[in-house]
Amino acid sequence: MARFPPLLACCLLCSAVIAAAKGDLPHTKLWSVRSGLGGFDPGDPAPAFRVPLLDGEFIYPPLGSSRSSLIIHAFTNKSAFLECLWTSNESLSDLVEFLPPSAQVLVLSMDDSAGEQALWMREQVARAAGGRGKEILSRVHFSSIPVHALGNWIPRVLYSWGCGGHNCGLAQAVFTSPDWAVPVIAKRLNAKYDWLNGRWEYTTSYILAEAGDGCKPVPKAAGAVAWVSEGGCSFFTKMKAMAESNASGVLVYALPGNPIQNMNCVGDECNTSLSIPAAMLHIEPAVVRALSTGKPVNVSFQVTPSPNFFIAVNQEGKLAEMGWFLYPTFRFLSWQVQWFDFYAGLLEHIRRPADVVLVFNRTLMQGKAGAQAVVELPSDLLKYDVLELDAALSCPGIRDETCAHWDHTVQLFVCCDPFSPYCNLELGRWITAFRRGTGRWVTDVSPLLALLNGTRCSLTMKTAPWAMPWMTTLNLRFGYSNHSGKSSEKLYPFKLMMLYNGGTFDRDYNSRFQQIKFEIPASTKKVELFAVITGHGSDDNGCCEFCVTSHYFLVNGLYNNSRVFDSAGSALGCALRVGEGGVPNEHGTWLYGRGGWCDGLQVDPWRIDITPQLNMTGPNTILYFGLYDGRNPNPAKDPGYVIMYSYLVFFK
Repeated sequence: MARFPPLLACCLLCSAVIAAAKGDLPHTKLWSVRSGLGGFDPGDPAPAFRVPLLDGEFIYPPLGSSRSSLIIHAFTNKSAFLECLWTSNESLSDLVEFLPPSAQVLVLSMDDSAGEQALWMREQVARAAGGRGKEILSRVHFSSIPVHALGNWIPRVLYSWGCGGHNCGLAQAVFTSPDWAVPVIAKRLNAKYDWLNGRWEYTTSYILAEAGDGCKPVPKAAGAVAWVSEGGCSFFTKMKAMAESNASGVLVYALPGNPIQNMNCVGDECNTSLSIPAAMLHIEPAVVRALSTGKPVNVSFQVTPSPNFFIAVNQEGKLAEMGWFLYPTFRFLSWQVQWFDFYAGLLEHIRRPADVVLVFNRTLMQGKAGAQAVVELPSDLLKYDVLELDAALSCPGIRDETCAHWDHTVQLFVCCDPFSPYCNLELGRWITAFRRGTGRWVTDVSPLLALLNGTRCSLTMKTAPWAMPWMTTLNLRFGYSNHSGKSSEKLYPFKLMMLYNGGTFDRDYNSRFQQIKFEIPASTKKVELFAVITGHGSDDNGCCEFCVTSHYFLVNGLYNNSRVFDSAGSALGCALRVGEGGVPNEHGTWLYGRGGWCDGLQVDPWRIDITPQLNMTGPNTILYFGLYDGRNPNPAKDPGYVIMYSYLVFFK
């Protein structure tokens, strides 16, 4: 187990009246309208600066023409979260293994002991990097100058962007006893965010009860917060034993010289649901003495707001927020850098020539009507064979705190001829981010050019009518595919045939779909199956959001075209899609894989060229069905649902 300097075991003592926040989430009224001081908001240019390092000097912007993204991390010994971030072997390994080469990291300290901390943190990285130490340390830089003495704009941003969320703010346990003149305040780290169902009540003062190592039930812990030592058994065993003791919560203290750990279940343990809150902290001698002599001890919980621990500068040289680190690992830092890389590539893509039609420009999207616009299309659509949706969703304010608190499906509908069967069909689909607003995506929907059967079209983008507001920006990009060689032939989608929609994913799901018979229109050169499918809701099997479902289109009774959402429910299924545009470091369980979608990401169309499967001069059939675990869905309660738009697209 990693050791750390005695300084890191120190606890913050306070003799003043406790006036800190009483929950893990920032108070909306306090934070929702707050931004940086003038000229230092997210999206503003980052001014040049210099910072002395342990060896040399860090200069921003870097010399030369290349520009990397920059992460600025400010450490403080007062945070249990940051202690675990820097002592966990897993966290440090994630920094070494996953930090993209496009990023630079500047590590600072808010404490007067910045020099000692910088040396220690550099040693931690060098140890984790092993043979890659020189490479990693060429991109991770350590300053021995405390933040308050930097003499540049960085302290101003760290303090004005202060917060009390998962990756910042000082989570604390407050101990009181009749013989103490002042409370004892200890930094704490709650058990991993998605493990235990219980939550601390921040307006409650609990009785503290000694429970040994917590490996077996302790009757006197009933109704109290159990005070248990680390070791002797797994964290899961302790939580289970204390839950069986009817304890109100568990505080696990680290043995002297040991760091605070990220408590979690392992393997099959995670299949057992435990409804008890828990946190880890350092051993408190005053608490131990009071309990050993029979003195009553009470404990309450708070989060004291702090300066921000992480800010960033993207490749454009603009300030950016880092979102939430849901548990202490540097992997969250790497995910943000991956998104910066994605965004830099997106900007490069949209600089390519295209005919652009502006639809929305930070237009309010809320309520039943959503956002609506009528646009004029290019006069000769037949010359294009590429249609891209350049879409962005941002928050009403500058900061992430103003973003909607939940994820919702966003759909774009188009109607160019109110008397056409193509009216009000879906042109695109996205999922909003969970309290972050940095999403922007370019989605290729070229086969749906056939929906644009007029020169003047109405477009509507909307989400759930009860959802909090979003600001939407949308451009239609018309262009040409790349062809090489004189024999290349450009095909144009001239006709669509609507196939199937989804519906409630219950035992009758597949009985609602009938085989469709069709013939190929004259002059057709190619036929594509085009489908956008997402699963939502959670029945007793987690369907359709967190269960693995499969979707099939059977052509002419012989060719089974299938799509399986095999990452649904996986721990990092959506986190691994950050490089595709998934917004990183959201609130909630954004990391988990889902049924065909991720928070803060476009829903990519599924396209299959089925021309070889068809009789081009005679009758054809197609049939859709969806399965759970290889069979028809049959939930016991609360069935989920599938949102699907599917088409056959004919090209000539």
